[in-house]
Amino acid sequence: MIRNDLRNIAIIAHVDHGKTTLVDEMLKQGGVFRENQNVAERVMDSNDIERERGITILAKNTSVMYDGVKINIIDTPGHADFGGEVERVLEMVDGVLLLVDAAEGPMPQTRFVLSKALEMGHKIIVVVNKIDRPDARLDEIGDEVLELLLDLDANDEQLESPILFCSGRSGTASLSQYETGTDLKPLFDTIINYIDAPEGNEEEPLQMLISSIDYNEYVGRIGIGRIVRGKINVNQQITVCDYTGSKKNYNSKIVSLLQIQGLNRVSVDTAQAGDIVWISGIENITIGDTVCAVDCPEPLPFVKISEPTVEMTFSVNDSPFAGREGKYVTSRQLRERLFRELLKDVSLRVTETDSTDSFSVAGRGEMHLSILIENVRREGYELSVSTPRVLYKEGEDGRKLEPIERLVIDVPDDCVGAVMEKVCSRKGEMTNMHPQGSRTRIEFLIPARGLFGYKSEFLTDTKGEGIMSHVFEGYEAYKGDIERRKTGSLVSFETGEAVTYGLYNAQERGQLFIPAGTAVYEGMIVGASPKTEDLVVNVCKKKHLTNTRASGSDDALRLVPHRILSLEDCLEFLADDELLEVTPESLRIRKRILNNSQRAKQRAK
Repeated sequence: MIRNDLRNIAIIAHVDHGKTTLVDEMLKQGGVFRENQNVAERVMDSNDIERERGITILAKNTSVMYDGVKINIIDTPGHADFGGEVERVLEMVDGVLLLVDAAEGPMPQTRFVLSKALEMGHKIIVVVNKIDRPDARLDEIGDEVLELLLDLDANDEQLESPILFCSGRSGTASLSQYETGTDLKPLFDTIINYIDAPEGNEEEPLQMLISSIDYNEYVGRIGIGRIVRGKINVNQQITVCDYTGSKKNYNSKIVSLLQIQGLNRVSVDTAQAGDIVWISGIENITIGDTVCAVDCPEPLPFVKISEPTVEMTFSVNDSPFAGREGKYVTSRQLRERLFRELLKDVSLRVTETDSTDSFSVAGRGEMHLSILIENVRREGYELSVSTPRVLYKEGEDGRKLEPIERLVIDVPDDCVGAVMEKVCSRKGEMTNMHPQGSRTRIEFLIPARGLFGYKSEFLTDTKGEGIMSHVFEGYEAYKGDIERRKTGSLVSFETGEAVTYGLYNAQERGQLFIPAGTAVYEGMIVGASPKTEDLVVNVCKKKHLTNTRASGSDDALRLVPHRILSLEDCLEFLADDELLEVTPESLRIRKRILNNSQRAKQRAK
């Protein structure tokens, strides 16, 4: 049976190529909003962190009706660190819209997500977006996409994929690069005519693969997936198998059944093959499980998710200021929160360590782990985290292998020399270089650990005009030692409150991270030293009172504005003997050994 009234598609692209903005216009022109309705920009980015950072972190579902056909749309993340989200939602669709920026062209994440879609045999619609950019290269983009498809061994049908030219912000699409179009009708028509309608026999026994998990404190876990065959009803008895074939839940009952309409989930009594649905009432259901008919438990194969490449140690906060700002501070609470995250994030790994207070957390990259830390701290948790480390492997010949990233850098011509010098010093190998007007794009293969701490240096070297992006390429032989940091730390001498007089004397030694009035403790890092060794400074030191001291003499002290560190900045700055203390209100970098004399003895050994 072919469902001609339904299409399931995903939108995939590199970060900032306009996926979520295009979905906004598809929703508007698909009649989801009233004509006079006030709609926020990037309506699919509903998470607070997504709206603040302007990125998509979680894949989300929506749908529009066009010409009697329901189009289920999945908006996916563009950052390589959230590639696990993209890999599993591709199981739910029959085709993809591949967005490519009209100026930047195919980028590293474009290659990554496209390769996954091609492996699954999905049909591709190429959408060249942002054609109204003044630096658009419409004549060259089509050739670059074709080269990428050839490079990824696309089949003949995929090489003949239709190309549309869009402006997501203006809500226009056209089949020709020489026409701007008036609306998105050409895009909707291409989706309906080119993407295959779902197939499946509703008379056969039920089979549904769980591709995503949501959680609600009232109904517990909610499984999200596509019905492959059969149909599903509310209160139906079902069996759940994992992908190995072993049964997990022999007789469970579907308590609620939901489908997406526009931006809302709507309760339905029944759904059939091809539909994407939300089901609740099944205990311990997880990603990769198959919901089956009771009398026919047949598991579906689950796509292998790429392995994590970076790990950090999450520990209980044991600083002198522990427990002042957080609501959840114990190891039991931290453990429960980390293992709860595993239910939703398939590319995360959490393992217990020899210490009951520490957990090893592995993810796809620094940003993947920093988003987890940010979410945890906003929920009221206190913790300390270590510097990021890459995960090594052992090759068949016994050699040590490390993860390699494909790094693409787009910089002004006058910055090329500085950037190449820094990347090559971090064991990067240039593979491609081509000028684009007044800018140059350079491709490197670089060890993942070579990127730790580089972003802030890169922005300084390019005066904020450079663009860098990277995606996991594979494992290669260990490239040798890389110097992680060329600066030292300014370490607080004692516990107290930082005062202007102490900070004024300390700022001569390096760049400060804190203003006057900040509470500090012994061993806390208050700034960066340009020298490689650490310096102990007393930022709590006050000026001694004398009989001849004028009342306004302190006013003459002028402090250089301190550097405000974001969470990513703190993780980049961390050295191996340092920890980052994370609370709902503060980020404090500290030494593992807080006592200055004990730390000196340790170094002397």
